[in-house]
Amino acid sequence: MGRSRRTIPEELLLLALDPATGTTAQPQSLDLGLAGAQLVELALAGRIAPDGDRIAVVHPRPTGDPTLDTALELLRRRGSPVRAVHWIGGPRLGLRQTYLTHLERCGMVHAVAGQMCGVLPTTRYQATDTAISREIRARLDSAIRTGVPPDPRTAALAALAHAVGLGKHLYPGNEGRSSRSRLRDLIRHDPMGGLVAHAVMDVQNGAAAQPRRTPAAAGSGGSSSSGSGRRTTAVRPAAEAAAQPVAHRRGVMARAGAS
Repeated sequence: MGRSRRTIPEELLLLALDPATGTTAQPQSLDLGLAGAQLVELALAGRIAPDGDRIAVVHPRPTGDPTLDTALELLRRRGSPVRAVHWIGGPRLGLRQTYLTHLERCGMVHAVAGQMCGVLPTTRYQATDTAISREIRARLDSAIRTGVPPDPRTAALAALAHAVGLGKHLYPGNEGRSSRSRLRDLIRHDPMGGLVAHAVMDVQNGAAAQPRRTPAAAGSGGSSSSGSGRRTTAVRPAAEAAAQPVAHRRGVMARAGAS
């Protein structure tokens, strides 16, 4: 894959980057969105394909993008299709920082060192060419305004932007309500983007850790691990388990100072 085209993870991160403050909107959910965006980009490159709610590697040849190829190799090592929600909800320590560093190497952003409370070192990232971010935003605005089905890349970007909560950053306040609604509706225009976006939202809602119901469990009506029990005593541990990798990422990203 050449560098003539920006990848969807790069575009998602540039959308989230505040040009005035150098911080990223929705920093916790953004890591999930970047992991999902990698899947969409690999699918567009013909390396993976959806298999129900799972992701299967169909062509393991590297793309030429080191960050994407790392994800592709990890998927290949699984040996069998993996559920999108489990992949996105898995450990993705520092993925946002990885892409910020990548964008800096590509010359799209530059790092600005600073301090928090006059003591803790921080790093903020400013876009070197705001025209790039404006062009990305214009594609979303056009799809929202015209109602014309967007190309797959723009549809997937819109789906992921909605999934990580960027709608309120891009279209704030009451005046942006209709735009946020139409951004959400764009999710239907790209099947892979829709699959990944729903997986991102499921992880945020704790669905990644929910145990699957077996036929025996579905019919037993017990109170601990089957039937209604999955909605009572089993819910709290599942939600806590889903929150652990996100909370761990939050600590790592705070130390990175990119939020």
